[in-house]
Amino acid sequence: MLRINWANLRKSHETPWLILDLVMLGLLLINLAWLLFDAMYGTGLVHDQLESWFPGVTAAYDPIHKNFILVDLTFIIIFFVEFCFRWVVSVVRKEHLRWYFFPFLHWYDIVGLIPLGATRIFRFLRIFSILHRMHKQHIIDLNRTAVFRFFRFYYDVLVEELSDRIVVKILSDAQKDISAGSPLVDDISRQVLAPCRPILTQWLAGVLNHFGDAISHGHYGEVIREHVRKSVGKAVKSNDQVSTLHYIPVVGKTIENTLESAVTDIVTASVINLLSDLDAKQIDHFVDAGLHDYTPVADDLDKEVLNVINECLELVKAHVAQQRWKDELANQNKPVPEAGVKNTTPGPLE
Repeated sequence: MLRINWANLRKSHETPWLILDLVMLGLLLINLAWLLFDAMYGTGLVHDQLESWFPGVTAAYDPIHKNFILVDLTFIIIFFVEFCFRWVVSVVRKEHLRWYFFPFLHWYDIVGLIPLGATRIFRFLRIFSILHRMHKQHIIDLNRTAVFRFFRFYYDVLVEELSDRIVVKILSDAQKDISAGSPLVDDISRQVLAPCRPILTQWLAGVLNHFGDAISHGHYGEVIREHVRKSVGKAVKSNDQVSTLHYIPVVGKTIENTLESAVTDIVTASVINLLSDLDAKQIDHFVDAGLHDYTPVADDLDKEVLNVINECLELVKAHVAQQRWKDELANQNKPVPEAGVKNTTPGPLE
C-alpha cells in the first residue's frame, strides 16, 4: 500500500507542492477517465445501449460529445498553466544548468498537451512523473508497492538478459579477432606499455630502492646475508685455490673463514648499493641497451599470451552468462522456515 511519510514531508517543506501534485493527479485521472468514456461513447454499441437504457444521459451528453474538444481544451489550459508555473519555479531555484532545459526534460508533458488521440496517451506519463518526484523526495516509498516490485523485477530481468547477450557477443567477436591473428600483443606493447614506460621505470626504481633499504636493515638483511653466506661458502669450498688454505697449519681454517666472511659482506654490500643507487634513468638505459638485441621466439610468446587472454575472456563470458535473476527468483520462492522464523523477502508479485 502506498503511504505518505509525513515526517519527511514536513522536513522537506514540500507540502504546497504535494497538494499541487495531488490536485493535478486527480485532474489527470478525471481527464483520462473522461477521454476513455468519450471514446467508448463514440462507438455505436455503447451509444445505442446508453440510449436504450438511459435516454436522458445520451440526450444530455450528446452536445458535450460533439464539442468534447472544448472540454479537453479546458484541461489542456490547466495543465499548460501548471507546466509554465513549474518551469518558472525551476528557473528561480536553478534546478538545471540552463533555463531552457526544463521543457526538454519534460517533453512528455508538452506532447501530452496536443489534443490528438495518439498524443493524449502521454498524459498518462505525468502520473509516473508525479509519483517519481514524490518517491525521490522520500515522501512516498514505491518500493513497498506490489506493482512497482513486479515491474521492477521483470525490468531487471529484461535488462540483464539483453546486457548479458551483448557482452557475450562482444567478447566472442574479440576472441575471433584474436584467433584470426590480430596483432594484439604488439598493440599492447606499442600503445599501452610504451607510453607508460617512464612511469613503470620510476615505479621499478622505487621498488628496487625499497628492497635495498630493507636488505640493509632488519630481518630481511639477515635473510639475504645468510643466503649469500651459504652461497659464498659453497663457492669457496668448491674452489681449488681457496680450498688449499685449509691445509695451512694453525691459521688455515681462520684464513678461510675470514675470507668467506669478507666475501659475504662484500657481495651483500654490493647488492645493497646496486639496489639503492638505481634510478629511473639507469633502468630505462638498461632496458634500451639490454633488450635491444633480445629476440625471443616471438611466435611462441605471442601464442601463449593470446591463449591466456582467450582463457580470461572465456571466464568472463561464463561469469556474465549466469542468469542471476533465476537465483533471485529461487530465493524469493523458498518456503517459510520453521521455528517461528518468517521469511520477509518480498517476491515480485507480493
